[in-house]
Amino acid sequence: MADTTTTPAPRSPRQIADDYLDALVAHNPGVAASMGLNLDDHRQPDLSPRGFDAEDALRRRALADLAEAVNTDDLAEAACARLLKERLTAQTAVHDAGDHFRSLNNLASPLHEVRAVFTIMPTATAEDWSVVAGRLRNVGGALAGYRETLGEGVKRGLLSGPLQTRTVIEQLGDWIDSEGSGTSWFAVFTADGPEALRAELDDAAARATAAVVEFRDWLVSDYAPANVGAPDTAGRELYLRSARLHSGADLDLDEAYSWAWTEFARLYAEMRTEAERVLPGATPMEALEHLELHGHRVKGVEGPDGIRSWLQHIMDEAIEALDGTHFDLEGPLREVEAMIAPAGSAAAPYYTEPSVDFSRSGRTWLPTLGRDEFPTWQLVSTWYHEGVPGHHLHLTQRMRCAAQLSRYQTTIGGVSAEIEGWALYSERFMDELGFFSDPGRRMGFLDEQMLRTIRVIIDIGMHLELEIPADSPFRPGERWTPDLAREFFAAYNGTPAAMRESEIIRYLGWPGQAIGYKLGERAWLRGREAARAAHEARGQVFDLKAWHMSALSQGASGLDDLTAQLSVL
Repeated sequence: MADTTTTPAPRSPRQIADDYLDALVAHNPGVAASMGLNLDDHRQPDLSPRGFDAEDALRRRALADLAEAVNTDDLAEAACARLLKERLTAQTAVHDAGDHFRSLNNLASPLHEVRAVFTIMPTATAEDWSVVAGRLRNVGGALAGYRETLGEGVKRGLLSGPLQTRTVIEQLGDWIDSEGSGTSWFAVFTADGPEALRAELDDAAARATAAVVEFRDWLVSDYAPANVGAPDTAGRELYLRSARLHSGADLDLDEAYSWAWTEFARLYAEMRTEAERVLPGATPMEALEHLELHGHRVKGVEGPDGIRSWLQHIMDEAIEALDGTHFDLEGPLREVEAMIAPAGSAAAPYYTEPSVDFSRSGRTWLPTLGRDEFPTWQLVSTWYHEGVPGHHLHLTQRMRCAAQLSRYQTTIGGVSAEIEGWALYSERFMDELGFFSDPGRRMGFLDEQMLRTIRVIIDIGMHLELEIPADSPFRPGERWTPDLAREFFAAYNGTPAAMRESEIIRYLGWPGQAIGYKLGERAWLRGREAARAAHEARGQVFDLKAWHMSALSQGASGLDDLTAQLSVL
């Protein structure tokens, strides 16, 4: 009898990428929620070792499929294949090393995903709130799985540093007692729910709070004693692996460190000039202190509601000024909301993407850190970074191109350094356009540039224990430690003390991520200048608006590919 079985036809890279995305969405409800999918799903992610292994199996299956993919000359397919292979290979290397067993930090650990999902869930109807209640009831299961993973890390000697543990314990205290109100964050969040579901929501919030208390107590009683003496720094092997994950490149860390010192000197000279405009005779740090204490407190901008409204105005104003001249802004590109971050967040502002159907808009988030007054000299540049023309414009335009690219390329395939590099490029572009004519605001822009440059120096320096150059104005010849990093940060950047400490903790717990802002900006700038030179060599006028929109309509890419891709647009 003839064999009637057939071998499945090989798929294209785009099909494989999107099939992988669909499998991941089905496996990980947090990923689904971030994309606005499966809105009736009340599950939390499986954060046990089995859950991480299952996600790794999806990656390996996709890589095996990619090896058998249809080989075409289509450039879009080739770009998708390169991205998918690079991303999945980098993620698999992280899993193979067991880095998930020590993934505890103050900003981007699985713990934070468990709570963050509630800030992006729909809450318009009773049905929405019923799903919220179900997901709250599942917080305990997620944290139990996460505790199992961290406990396995203890057995294997793969531990987060003591500083991360102490910080997370403090953060969980804020979750349990939101803003010192005596009420948990979960109870505050569900207070806006419908009265018909009040008993269900109160019970679910109480269960989630109890689960957080139990997890916090385990960190105190079991995990913290186990990692006494563990290093807070990563070392070269872990750092290179993590830097590859966040940059999509095999970085030359010595070159990056050296280049950052050159950029530091350039920026500091520019800050000295600008300081004279802010406060004649002042040093940069004196001018920054003046701005923080006395300058740029906009009348009427008080309390969380006041600053939220002001930030919304900054973004709306940028949209109107840039549309039609430097970008084409329409539909969801014009829809971005300023939000206040929940209590117990890290100090850094952040952005969350819209849902894939754009029913949920992009959102910028400001952690208030208990403040009621907000110096605005630095926030303008930051909100160009987070909103428009930064993250919101970049990531939303990319999502609008899902029909021409793969859905993977326009959503979860993003590379941190490319994304953050565009946002930092956006700040610089607004300076090129003259949006920082006010000395205080321009000092804020330069201080933000200096912050990202300091990140490269101290992130690489601390984790690799590098020597400070002999011609440095700061501690020449000494080797970096976290304490020296704190001293350097305070001497050359105007970020308030509480946020500086949060930043140092972030760098130590998230190695290789913070360097991507400045290195990514460098790649974007090099790509723009290469494209300009290519047009001029052909006798063509370089249309910057057209280049911007083409660049923003590309799929994600790592720094290994970014400049080359940008140069041919």
